[in-house]
Amino acid sequence: MFARFSMLAVVAVLASGCANTSPVLGSKHINYGDTKAVETVTNEFGSTDLQMIAESMTRSLAQSGVLRGRPVVQVYDVKNKTSEYIDTREITTSIKTQLMKTGTARFASDNTDMQSQVDQLKLQNQSGLYKKSTVSKTGNMVAAQYRLEGSISSIVKRSSDYKDVFYKFSLQLIDVESGVAEWMDEKEIRKTTER
Repeated sequence: MFARFSMLAVVAVLASGCANTSPVLGSKHINYGDTKAVETVTNEFGSTDLQMIAESMTRSLAQSGVLRGRPVVQVYDVKNKTSEYIDTREITTSIKTQLMKTGTARFASDNTDMQSQVDQLKLQNQSGLYKKSTVSKTGNMVAAQYRLEGSISSIVKRSSDYKDVFYKFSLQLIDVESGVAEWMDEKEIRKTTER
């Protein structure tokens, strides 16, 4: 009986040691939300808009058939032609990520990451710090067959009762050698707030 009680006590102690007793830090008024839920806090550009644009453009480009054979694409930052701050880098990053997941394209270092690529090659080849057999050789970077670029613009209208914001996102895929636009699409979003 005593042995059985001791065994139960040991099991209980071990089980309580496995329980998650970590305290929760921070405010009690903050909750995690659904990242795919429609966000309507303001009528400014938000997470739902970014997701809709990225999903729409990715689907359109992947289904166009232009990217047969997984060509190398270089992505340029989207030009922000709106009157508000929009992190357009996040739009292109989302599009790249989704295209990469579909397996339809490969991506060269884009215009903002090119200097990091060059610096890494210089470091490996000129510093003398690396074993020669592991050094990446210069002159072997793969050139992009296509360039992906776009812009986002907005039209804002106000009255005493309403504020209407119309966003237009345009994206195009251009053949680097010929300069010919092989694919283009746009996504429009309208957000209206009653005051």
